[in-house]
Amino acid sequence: MNGEPRFCAVIPSYNHTNRIAGVIAAARRQQLPVFVIDDGNTGPQRAQLAALHDPAAGVTVHQLDYNQGKGAAVLAGFALAGAAGFTHVVQIDADGQHDMAALPSLLALARQEPRALVTGLPQYDHTIPRGRAIGRWITHIWVWIETLSLEISDSMCGFRVYPLAAVQALLDRGEHIGRRMDFDTEIMVRLFWSGTPVRNVPVKVIYPPDNTSNFDLLRDNLRITAMHTRLALTMLLRLPALLARHWRGARNETQVHWAALPERGVLLGMRFSAMVLRLLGPKFAGPLLNLVALYFYLTASERRQMAKEYLARVFAAAGQARQPGFADGYRLFRNFAQRGLDVFSGWAGQGPAVEQGDLRDLLATGDKPRGAVIVVAHVGNVEVARSALPSALRRRLLVLVHTRHAENFNRLLSEFNPEAALNTLQVSEISPDTALQLAEHVESGGWVLIAGDRVPLSGQRVSWVPFLGHAAAFPQGPFILGALLRCPVHALFCRKLDAGYRLNAVTLAEEVVLPRGARQQALDMYVRRFVALLEQEVIATPYQWYNFFDFWADTNGSRPCSPPK
Repeated sequence: MNGEPRFCAVIPSYNHTNRIAGVIAAARRQQLPVFVIDDGNTGPQRAQLAALHDPAAGVTVHQLDYNQGKGAAVLAGFALAGAAGFTHVVQIDADGQHDMAALPSLLALARQEPRALVTGLPQYDHTIPRGRAIGRWITHIWVWIETLSLEISDSMCGFRVYPLAAVQALLDRGEHIGRRMDFDTEIMVRLFWSGTPVRNVPVKVIYPPDNTSNFDLLRDNLRITAMHTRLALTMLLRLPALLARHWRGARNETQVHWAALPERGVLLGMRFSAMVLRLLGPKFAGPLLNLVALYFYLTASERRQMAKEYLARVFAAAGQARQPGFADGYRLFRNFAQRGLDVFSGWAGQGPAVEQGDLRDLLATGDKPRGAVIVVAHVGNVEVARSALPSALRRRLLVLVHTRHAENFNRLLSEFNPEAALNTLQVSEISPDTALQLAEHVESGGWVLIAGDRVPLSGQRVSWVPFLGHAAAFPQGPFILGALLRCPVHALFCRKLDAGYRLNAVTLAEEVVLPRGARQQALDMYVRRFVALLEQEVIATPYQWYNFFDFWADTNGSRPCSPPK
């Protein structure tokens, strides 16, 4: 796409005039020319919309002769926008449900990725009707099937930014696009099929008490059923191309560092956990999540293969002369889904019990004026234990994260329960400024949590040590940090048991000493201490390890190799 993107807004309106003036004002504050499409309103509402027509102020009202449906109204807006030379259209519903404070974020992402369809990812509050929520999730599941992907998190949000060139290509090919309530989902699926990337921006959504719905229970449900039937049958015709797209994506994933891997539905799965938990409670959420885990297991071929390779290693290390089968891999994925549900259940006060095992050294550190470095791993469920900690202890935690993935999960937790918000610091390497900030936190008695089983983005500062019978790279960062901060370093594990979880802490070093001339050997020794504990943990609980990538590859993640000599 050549040149700078040119944006405008299209607002379709039928029987929604109460809040449209505020929606228009928010769009104009972002310097967006606005096309209001009057979808065949009559009487006072038609007059109210006509009164908003003010081209000199950037607002154009276009009236359709009769009601043609939301999709037809938006397509009419696309035609006007294209004729006026705009490259992107911001579709905004007229009923005021969407938080317009998210508009700058949608525009910024669309400018950054002008080929993408940037869509709002609804964050609902208690005002959403239960039937509407369940209906949306049924559509989401159909869309995952139709696209053979979890990349479309929500296909029904009426707050999104379209690249007009991609839309026009669909229309030029004569592809069917629904004209009424089937529009939002069908055009998104077809754009996805054509190779348009889909990007999400969280948007708060409310259902005002005086809101009116244009949804016709019988006719629109029949239209949506016909749409999903049409899309599912079309998907079968496109199956070779879709499978090739997944295959190319899987091959590309092997060429990048773990931190560059897409979330592949992880955050969506967590969001699904929270939604189902709210609607149905933990008793019914578990079986539904098992189905989601099965779908993810069947479609995420690269992650499935990595899971089986890990299980083969852990079975061999445990002395089991067998290879993992389908049920073993699915059990690992299913436990991962249950892990997310347990986290949300814990913050909702409905979660499993967390038994405090051996925490003497860690809690003793908490009574001292200085803090500590706590090394965790992607095994078990340390996050569920945090919900069981007293609030005074939770406030002392500072979690170091490498990528936006953890930040996204933190945002989702805080939406579910504000008390769940983590105090995070996103870092790729420990700079002098970061070290100073962490030192102040530890001096005040804080705890710094850092993952001990993720290689840094640079691939440097690692120790190659035996893990499950083969050499693997582990980060030295936790122990370098412990030496810089001059504080104890502990390992923390939270193992799932039959009736709940058990939390244990082990002291790795009361003081990290890195002698001059023997620094590498000392770091290797500390890393081995942690890895020995981690190995014991995964052998005891092989289905609670959640590093879904080739852990034994080289530090760039591109090929299996031996440690450097």
